[in-house]
Amino acid sequence: MRVLCLTLIACASLVVTPARAESAGGKDIPADWNRFTAAQYLDAREQWWMDWPKAQRDHGTACVSCHTALPYAMARAALHASSDPVPLSPQETRMLGYVVKRVTLWREVQPFYLTEERGPRKSEESRGSEAVMNALILTRYDEASGHLREITREALENMWSLQIRTGEEAGSWDWINFHGAPWESGESHYWGATLGAVAYGSAPSSYRNERSVQAHLAELRAYLVKDYDKQPLMNRISVLWASGRVPGLLTHAQREALFREIASHQQPDGGWTTATLGPWKRSDGSLLDMRSDGYATGLVVYAMYEAGVPAEDTLIQAGRRWLVQHQATDGHWNAVSLNKERAASADPAKFMGDAATAYAAMALSAIPER
Repeated sequence: MRVLCLTLIACASLVVTPARAESAGGKDIPADWNRFTAAQYLDAREQWWMDWPKAQRDHGTACVSCHTALPYAMARAALHASSDPVPLSPQETRMLGYVVKRVTLWREVQPFYLTEERGPRKSEESRGSEAVMNALILTRYDEASGHLREITREALENMWSLQIRTGEEAGSWDWINFHGAPWESGESHYWGATLGAVAYGSAPSSYRNERSVQAHLAELRAYLVKDYDKQPLMNRISVLWASGRVPGLLTHAQREALFREIASHQQPDGGWTTATLGPWKRSDGSLLDMRSDGYATGLVVYAMYEAGVPAEDTLIQAGRRWLVQHQATDGHWNAVSLNKERAASADPAKFMGDAATAYAAMALSAIPER
């Protein structure tokens, strides 16, 4: 098993141009993806995010965002796990330093958003969201070594301590809701619970089998199972992802039905579009972009592979080919806002591309070409 090198030494930049193959129509297409430019793009975007004034938080830290920082961390951990051990990039070191600092000072740091400043329950929503994301980030970085660091255990304990105990949402966590699809809106509460399941499933078995942890998992599993049929397709795909690590989330019949639904949403070019993964509607009345994108395609094929679908599956390989063929020269994959039409140069317009690049890199790091 490869061991992730958690060091403060930055690795030298390396840019490799992938080989290209000629298509039947005479147009050059890439033979494979460029993991180095993807990593560079992700590092640059995370650097921008941590330096952005709106992302600054107390105690000299930065917000862990659903669209940029969280997917960045998962993708960077995946890139390490799929290649020879290399030191962390400076951006990873800084990002992880913020996460570790906030976990260490959990009772002192403020929530990312305060109720008195941003509206009802924003403090509780921020706290629940951050607890899950901190645990997920740290477990993903620990996963390659198979060893749970003490700081990661603390993050998991923070997560379980905020698990809702009563009511319709028992077993889940408060989740940030700024009416921004697909990760910070009403349906995101369930999606956040799937991330909690992935965090649990990324920890070593010695931790997962602890009696107190099993009790928390039972509550989480009950919530995910109970509300599964009510969820938009994106959330159910996230359950599929979690089901590869947490047994009992889906029945055989549910898996088969979900695979059929996923297949029905595949675009003619082999990809998927985020626009059809949920009941999205833009607030400005503009039409949703129906083109295949990196976020939906990356999420679909990664979730299927994580759930045990073989790499040679036709849907997975079609999605993988789409991802290989649609990486931009600067390393990123595109996706477009579900909330409003935005100028490409606007800062928020790039957030969907951040997530798209991360999920595409996660998928391609895991899935071999067949």
